[in-house]
Amino acid sequence: MKTNLLTLLSLTLLLSVSSCTIEVNDGTDGTVTAPGATSGVLPDGSKLPNLITGNLTVKKGNYTLEGIVKVADGATLTIEAGANFIASTATTTSLVVLQGGKLIATGSASEPIVFTTANKTPGGWGGITIYGKAPIKAVNGNASAVSEDGNAITYGGTDANFSSGILQYVRTEYAGKKIGDGTSETNSFTFYAVGDGTILENLVAYKGTDDGFEFFGGTVSAKNLVAYGNYDDSFDWQDAWSGQNNSNWFAFQTVTGNFGMEIEASANIDNTAPKISNITLIRDTNTNPEVAGSVEISAIQFKRQGTGIFSNVYISGYKNMGGKNAYAILIQDDATNTNQVATNKVVVAPLNYLNSDNTGVWGYAQTNGGKTFTNTATVTKVTLTPGAWATVDGVNLLAGLQ
Repeated sequence: MKTNLLTLLSLTLLLSVSSCTIEVNDGTDGTVTAPGATSGVLPDGSKLPNLITGNLTVKKGNYTLEGIVKVADGATLTIEAGANFIASTATTTSLVVLQGGKLIATGSASEPIVFTTANKTPGGWGGITIYGKAPIKAVNGNASAVSEDGNAITYGGTDANFSSGILQYVRTEYAGKKIGDGTSETNSFTFYAVGDGTILENLVAYKGTDDGFEFFGGTVSAKNLVAYGNYDDSFDWQDAWSGQNNSNWFAFQTVTGNFGMEIEASANIDNTAPKISNITLIRDTNTNPEVAGSVEISAIQFKRQGTGIFSNVYISGYKNMGGKNAYAILIQDDATNTNQVATNKVVVAPLNYLNSDNTGVWGYAQTNGGKTFTNTATVTKVTLTPGAWATVDGVNLLAGLQ
């Protein structure tokens, strides 16, 4: 009888270690799951599983992200305030929410959710990517396209109101990884066809080597965004992204940076202009484009039928460089000017353009431009509340707004 009991205990222990769905009791919060589980509560100090197929909760604590972690269709990854993740730089690492999956990441101003790396080197991992079910207009008006994040996932849908979850007070650091095939790359935050049922608020993209935030179509809106020190564009979109309720976007470009905003609609004339109120774009004096002599030194660029209705825009620090002119607004092609600027689907007003070159005029890379503007002194910088959510290694990322 004693031998049978020991055998049973040994078998139970073996199952609890080897199975990713066996639950154990932690003595405080109820049930948790063994490391590698895809549902339940992940123990502090664990590594996120690479495929999440159930409802997994991550509480305040320290965790590891290694490889491409995917939240599957029908699954929900819930991350609570104060959770910190160290992303591996030894392999291609990113957090990807697949179409139909959900990410509920609700940090707070004092206890943000942070994704970073141990070596604190820009471009060390792939950032956060979300795939939704909202419509897109890709090249030639196509309703679907293949992602450029290295995962080669087809995106695009029909549900403009779909929710992919909630991201509040989330910061990504040192992301935006360049991928070895020469054509693929990820951003600190990437939103593919994300619907306007998704909540995006108080997000920080810190020192990524591609864009801070990029939207590929979809209808989602975002509030209180901070893009700090990203190598490419601070904000970027294509595939006719059409978010209508955006506000309080702040970019601080330093050391390396291209456009403050790069805007296109994948050459689709018929697109719905997104709307953003309260934009502040500041370029530090030491900032150079990724490629010396590049034209990518203006604050806002529109091309390939890109549109946008922007109000209360404050821009500072955009200077001529490398024989190229820097502008508050640069229109890159005649088609965009004819079909979008002239039809009032490109509006940047009121605007206050300070400490910069070429004040009072829009830039035109082609032939038929000529729009001018008058600085409006009543436009001031965006107001955002400082706190741990926007502080990295003791540096207040919002200092430029003071």
